[in-house]
Amino acid sequence: MGLPAKLKNFNLFVDGSSWAGLVAEIQLPKLSKKIEQWRGGGMLGEIDVELGLEKLEMETKLGGLIVGALRAFGAVGVSGSLLRFVGAYQEEAAGGVKPAELVVMGMHSEIDPGSAKVGDNTEWSLKSTLTYLKWTISGRVEVEIDMINNVMLIDGFDRMAAIRAALGG
Repeated sequence: MGLPAKLKNFNLFVDGSSWAGLVAEIQLPKLSKKIEQWRGGGMLGEIDVELGLEKLEMETKLGGLIVGALRAFGAVGVSGSLLRFVGAYQEEAAGGVKPAELVVMGMHSEIDPGSAKVGDNTEWSLKSTLTYLKWTISGRVEVEIDMINNVMLIDGFDRMAAIRAALGG
């Protein structure tokens, strides 16, 4: 029987700058397949057919006014900003630490500065839409997705290679 590795601490780098101490929480990108129901002639019922991936998104909760967030919002292009999440996950049974790194590129689509009230804690939200994602765990690339270049590498297998080849790429 094993126990899960739990996140013990993390840091976020935005365009190469460390945001240690500034980030309260990160809503990591959800990997979600684009699914459509299909029932053709002669079939007993509907099945789900995979048609790629849903949009990749990420949200970062900041501890208050972060000038760097405003500057990052001005990045140009759909892949104009680079975010790097590094986490230390500790195995509860053995005690070993698994390093995890998530590198994403995209654009910041929204800054929500929340409300301002004297004497209250403030929190800003930075929403990002992503064109690229790479999860590396214990030094091994587990998932790499490049939406623009049609790449989906999972467990060392590029699921889109045959489709790119069929398209002449």
